[in-house]
Amino acid sequence: MRAFVFLSIAGALALAVCAQKPHSGMPRAQKHESRHEIDQLEAVWQDAVLKGNAAAMDSLMAVDYIAITPNGTMQSREETLANLRSGAVHLTAIEITDRRVRFYGKTALVTCRAEVTGTTPGGEISGGYRYTRVYVRDAQGKWKIVSFEANKIREPGERK
Repeated sequence: MRAFVFLSIAGALALAVCAQKPHSGMPRAQKHESRHEIDQLEAVWQDAVLKGNAAAMDSLMAVDYIAITPNGTMQSREETLANLRSGAVHLTAIEITDRRVRFYGKTALVTCRAEVTGTTPGGEISGGYRYTRVYVRDAQGKWKIVSFEANKIREPGERK
C-alpha cells in the first residue's frame, strides 16, 4: 500500500512538472525582440551622452525619470537634461561590458559595467562604474527609462 501511495505522489509530481511551460513569462520570440529593442536604446543612450544630444536623451526618458548619480545625489529628468546641455560633465569614452538584460512583464532591468573617461568641473574622471537602468513600456508600447543608478567600482583598499 505504501508503495502505491508513493508511486501515486511521484506520478502526480512528474505530471505537474511536465505540465509547466518551459519558459515562463515572455515568449522566446518576444523576449528576443524586446532584447534587441533595449540594446538599440542603450546604444542611443550611449551616443547621446557622448555627443551631448539632449533631444535624443529626452526621447529615451519617462516623464517621472529619476537618477542617482555616483556621488549619491538624485537628479530629475529636467536636471539630467540641463546637465547634458551645459556640458559640465563631458564623457569622451564609454566602454560597456557585462551587459545583462532581464524582463519582468513590461519592465526591463539593465545592468552593466562601464569604463568611462571624461571631464567634470572638478577635473578629469576615469574608471569603472556599475550601473542599473530600468525601462518600462509606456501606454504607446515604447520603452522609456524610469530609473538610473551608477556606482564607482572601487578596488579593495581604495578610498573615496
